[in-house]
Amino acid sequence: AFRATYPAFAVADGYRTKREVNMRLIDTVNSVTLVAKPGEIVVNSSWIKKKQNMDSFQMSLQKALQKNWNSVDTIKKDDYQLVFINKNSAFNPAIKKDLIDAYFKVFPILVSTFNDKTTHDVLFVTDTAYNGVAEASGNRILFSTKYMNAHPTDIDIVTHEGMHLVQGYGYGSGPVWLTEGIADFIRYKYGVDNIGSKWYLPEFAPQHNEKKYENSYRITARFFEWIDQKVKPGMIIQIDKELRNRTYNQDTWVKLSGKTIDELWAEYAKNPELKLKYSGKERN
Repeated sequence: AFRATYPAFAVADGYRTKREVNMRLIDTVNSVTLVAKPGEIVVNSSWIKKKQNMDSFQMSLQKALQKNWNSVDTIKKDDYQLVFINKNSAFNPAIKKDLIDAYFKVFPILVSTFNDKTTHDVLFVTDTAYNGVAEASGNRILFSTKYMNAHPTDIDIVTHEGMHLVQGYGYGSGPVWLTEGIADFIRYKYGVDNIGSKWYLPEFAPQHNEKKYENSYRITARFFEWIDQKVKPGMIIQIDKELRNRTYNQDTWVKLSGKTIDELWAEYAKNPELKLKYSGKERN
């Protein structure tokens, strides 16, 4: 029962959840039957000796672990499922709805367009202990409730992090700046409401030449959009495929465009003008 329940709970709860678990049997407090939290499970020995309780222990343990969360919702649409785990009672329910809507609007498109082997079952976890903005791993996206409550319109975090699930190669197949640049490039292309969240690709500035394309995120995404418009449409999507196939290297840029990435950046820096069109609408 433990092996069938706790590992799945730990994955859903977050990668920081304790993997070493202390299980204790007690017989001094009759009012306690089963209490479970990350790293500790307490079971009343008299309660567990009863056959019906032993038979249903797995279900009881699952329910006890879920009490560590504020709520758990499972939503299914067509061939996709989203399990939304909220660990913060103060999390704005309107934001929760927007995140769910964004998932079902954009994630199936990303899967069918870029990697149809991507899972259709995804976990969203909102966490008070997480100090970042959001992160993706496996089939789970972790959101900071502090950030989301402060930035309620930034729902296209779902698009960026959802693309990481679709990419499927993390940081192991190429440099970090490339993985993150592609995810923001896809946010620009497929975002639900970038205008409403006041999310834009920054205009080229001379200081961008310091790190060039390795600036990552939006700066790199704008460079990728320039490549898509001015050099070779679809080239960045091909780079994404090469990363997923573990065939990417620095020569990939030459193979696809006839130029090194440094040569492409130099051309971009000389003539960075672009026509950009953003999704969504202004919000009050």
